[in-house]
Amino acid sequence: MTGERALLTLLQFADGLFPTGGFAHSFGLETYVQDGRVHDRQGLEAFVAAHLEGSAGPADAAAVAIAVRLSTRAAADDWIALDQRLDAMKCVPEFRAASRQMGRQTLRIAAGLGDDPFLARLTGAVDGDRACGHHASVFGAVVGRGGVAPGAAAAAYLYSTAELLVGAGLRLIALGQLEGQRVLAAMRERIERLAAAAASATTADELWSFNPAIEIAGIRHATLDSRLFRS
Repeated sequence: MTGERALLTLLQFADGLFPTGGFAHSFGLETYVQDGRVHDRQGLEAFVAAHLEGSAGPADAAAVAIAVRLSTRAAADDWIALDQRLDAMKCVPEFRAASRQMGRQTLRIAAGLGDDPFLARLTGAVDGDRACGHHASVFGAVVGRGGVAPGAAAAAYLYSTAELLVGAGLRLIALGQLEGQRVLAAMRERIERLAAAAASATTADELWSFNPAIEIAGIRHATLDSRLFRS
């Protein structure tokens, strides 16, 4: 597969307009905003950085890189084990449900775009409840089948995560589009570093996550008096 074709695959599945349903989730940001702890660009930047450093980078992006490698070998059983590990690591019910929803939607569309036997096997595993279909493991498998390298896949996943959170922030607090782009620009060096670390992961045993404050915010989100987002 040509580099241009792989790039186009990555752009399509990492695009903020790709219909994963991610726009409905804030992953705890809404709780922070209602508490008054995030109310400006600096607060939003700190929240996005914490999310990337504590969970999206060492857990999800690393899973993306591993899933890319598994997809090149069409190792469905190992992919299922990776997906199950991610499910066990997501202790906040709303976060876990969001990841499953986004992953299943991505897999459904990817499988419908072509006739890939590996993606068909993954779809069968998810439909048969042998896998949960988390977004990170699905994203890695899909773009890996498109010829995308592990590091590039991890970087794109982290950028799309930051983009999702910034989009939520723009709807929750009084920020303009320029301020949102400044937050994304501030994440470039961090995303590059986290993607490089994620790309070095080779087994699910290397995944880790530690974001207790954001997870508590996610648990509290279900009890808010009013909610714009599902998580």
